[in-house]
Amino acid sequence: MKKIIFAALAAAAIGTASAATYKVDEYHANARFAIDHFNTSTNVGGFYGLTGSVDFDQAKRTGKIDITIPVANLQSGSQHFTDHLKSADIFDAAKYPNIRFVSTKFNFNGKKLLSVDGNLTMHGKTAPVKLKAEKFNCYQSPMAKTEVCGGDFSTTIDRTKWGVDYLVDAGMTKNVRIDIQIHCATHKVVRKRSLLYPFSDDLKIFHNAF
Repeated sequence: MKKIIFAALAAAAIGTASAATYKVDEYHANARFAIDHFNTSTNVGGFYGLTGSVDFDQAKRTGKIDITIPVANLQSGSQHFTDHLKSADIFDAAKYPNIRFVSTKFNFNGKKLLSVDGNLTMHGKTAPVKLKAEKFNCYQSPMAKTEVCGGDFSTTIDRTKWGVDYLVDAGMTKNVRIDIQIHCATHKVVRKRSLLYPFSDDLKIFHNAF
């Protein structure tokens, strides 16, 4: 009888411990996009330094993601192109400085995360999107000395749903592929320079990552 009670208490403790709120690691969080340019080439760019939080219960396989994408951090490899992307023609960074994704549901098949449903707010408009989980894994980090979890996600959106319709009337595609990398953790434990980020004096390494 005592063994049964102990096992039940242990299971309850594990279930409680697995539910937590995590902070996005901005050094391992980005959203990159690619759009066809009149069937001739592909225009690419990305947003870096994403912020936000994740509520995740590993035992129940439930959670919520709230991610903010700062338009000011957009990079394209060309300053001229970057400035145009930030202009009123496209993202209008002055009027809409942030893009936000808030999840509504995690979709699992057993222990495998398949996708995340949510709402994307951009350019002053909100519409639903589904992020496909390309990768999702947890591992023991040799840097943080603890378990780290993260994932790669992808989706394709119709940009006109958010009022981003530059050159659509001229024949440019509405569809944009987005690839997202997210790592999250409960708190920072170390600050140091890393060979992976040679230009950062304050590399953030986290405990108990999602």
